[in-house]
This record gives sequence, C-alpha cells and structure tokens, in this order.
Amino acid sequence: MPMDVFAMERMQSTWENVVERDMSESGIRAVTLREMVELGLDLPAMLDMPLGYSQSNGTVGLRERIAALYPGATADHIEVTNGTSEANYVLAMSQLSSGDRFALELPNYLQLWGVPRGLGAAMETFHLCPGAGGAWTIDWDEFDRVVTEGTKLVYLTNPNNPTGAVLTQADMERIVARCERVGAYLVADEVYQGSEFDGPLTPSFWGMSDRVVVTSGLSKAYGIPGVRIGWIVGPPDIVAQCWAQHDYITIGPSKLSDAIASVAVERDVRRRLYDRTRVILHENVPVVDAWVGEMRHLLAWTPPPATAMAFVRCRGALAAWPSEEIVAHLLESRSVLVVPGSHLGLEGYLRIWMGGARDVLTDGLARIAGGLDEVAAATYVTSR
Repeated sequence: MPMDVFAMERMQSTWENVVERDMSESGIRAVTLREMVELGLDLPAMLDMPLGYSQSNGTVGLRERIAALYPGATADHIEVTNGTSEANYVLAMSQLSSGDRFALELPNYLQLWGVPRGLGAAMETFHLCPGAGGAWTIDWDEFDRVVTEGTKLVYLTNPNNPTGAVLTQADMERIVARCERVGAYLVADEVYQGSEFDGPLTPSFWGMSDRVVVTSGLSKAYGIPGVRIGWIVGPPDIVAQCWAQHDYITIGPSKLSDAIASVAVERDVRRRLYDRTRVILHENVPVVDAWVGEMRHLLAWTPPPATAMAFVRCRGALAAWPSEEIVAHLLESRSVLVVPGSHLGLEGYLRIWMGGARDVLTDGLARIAGGLDEVAAATYVTSR
C-alpha cells in the first residue's frame, strides 16, 4: 500500500528531540510512574510480573473497565490498541477499500487523510469555520454535500484537534442523523475528552446510533502517552474486523501497558487525572491569552473550550508567509518547534502547545515571539 509521508509526524519525529524547546505537542504534560503509584498502581506486584505476551485485543479486565465508561458496552465492544492512532489505523484498514468514499473533518489530525488515500478511497472534506466570537462551527452546507449516499465512513475529532472546538448536542444529533440516513459509519475520535477548560465532560457519541464507532486513549487528557494504550468502542462485528487487522500489525499491547491502563481507566482515577489536566490548563491558558494579547499585531485567537493546544491565526505582516516557512524560521533561529496550520489542513494558522510546565511554556512563547517578529519584518530568507 503506497503511503504519502505523514508531514506533521515526520516533522515532529525529526525535530522534537533536537530542538531546545518543543512546543509542538498536543496533550498535557506526562504523568510520572511515581504519580501512577500514588493513584493506585501496585508497582511491587508488577516487579514480579512475567514479561510475556498480553492478550492481543486487551485483557478482559481492561476491556471491562473501558466498557464501563460507555453505557451499554461490554468487553466484546472493545478492542485495545497501541494508542488511538492504531485504533484509527485498523479501523480504516478494516472498513475501507479502493473506491470507497471517505469524509474527513478539517482542520484535523491528518492520519486519516493519508491512510484512506493509501487504500485508494475517494477523499472528501468538510470544514470547521471560525464564526461569531471566534467559535468554530461546522459548515453544514458543505457537510451535507459531502456526506451522501455511498459515503462509507465519516471521521471527526471531538473535542477537535487543533481548534479545541466542542460540538453541541444539536450538532452531534445532526451528524448522527445524517450518517444514519446515508448509511455511513461515524468514527468519532474522542481522545481529547477530559481536557475541557471549564464545564462538563464532553459527551460521547457512543450510544447515539448503532452506526457510531468511538476511538480514544490515554495519550491526551489522561497525560499518559508513553504507555501507548488506545481503544475502539464499536459494534462487535466491527471490533472483530479490527482485531483481525491488529493481528497482522502489532499483535497486541504490552503487558506492562495493559496493567497501567487498567488503573488509569478506573472511574475515580480517571476523574483525578482529568482534574490534574484541568489544573494545568487553568494555570497555562491565561498565560497564553496574555501572550497572544501582546502579539495581537501578528496573532489572534479565541481560547478553546478544550485541549492543551493554542490554534492561533496569523495576521498583519505574518499572514503573508506560508506557515511552513514560519515554522522553519522558528526552528533555525530560535530552536523552537511548533506545528504549521498546513499540516492540519488549514493554512494561515500555527498550533502551539500549552500543556507543559510553566517554565517550558514561558520560555517557548518568548522564543516564538522573537522569531515571529523577525518573520513579519522579513529579515530572513528560509533555507528550506
């Protein structure tokens, strides 16, 4: 299967461990193993654990605990994967063939831009657009033109990567009704659920229709990306098809990761991890908001209702520059990495991480500000 280079992931893999300040991340700063012990992980018991193979679709105990988060689900509705990215990958591999029609929300994490194209699916897109007050809303005319009879899968992230937008209940009902009407499956990537700045937990699409499949994982709002645990929640026949794909790729998650995840997804522990995420956001979002205010000659934003990402719009003299060239200059002149909007399907924006420690955040923002002022003054020529 020929695959396009995944531009954002390749850029991050190349630079994130080289630059002095990585501001390209998308989750909250990672939880330590010591913190997991404080949350109930039995580390002494794990020290005596034989490091053999785990169950390929996730142990029954972990799948039951994940299922408990989704009313009406059982262990047979769950497939445990190596991160949410693998969940999305095996879904695409199991459900799409050459010529199938696939609808993708933009801007977005573009994993499911590349995989369907590699499979020969016909790619169609609908957009979130900034509306009154800066809130991002679906272009419904475009959505209805794209999601029609013959559409096989519809993919979206809620809360959205990179805008942080959260769909209303009416939006969710309209999307599900459209998918049911045309016979499409909705793939709702909910990995940012739990990263809300204020207000209630973002509702899940799960249970709204038998044509809904949810993907999620520990990488973002939980703050546990290093264990690489994600999951699929869907009709058992879809989950079984995904498991068949999983057997050909990584076979299954690690035994250690399964054990850590089994603690993390317990309801009380999940709540405490989400509370930790909210505390970090309450510390950092005002810092970013004040910084954007100081940079208003070049940047604009509306603080998002969820996620640890600032998706800022380039304005003034900065708006004339392609986002990839801006990022290249920040790399070269300030040793700081951010994500260009073009890597997320929307030019004219930058995605900046705001989930790190305070000193990381303030240093990163200072570096970005200096580099952006240089770009706006056209004081450089890119070497890329």
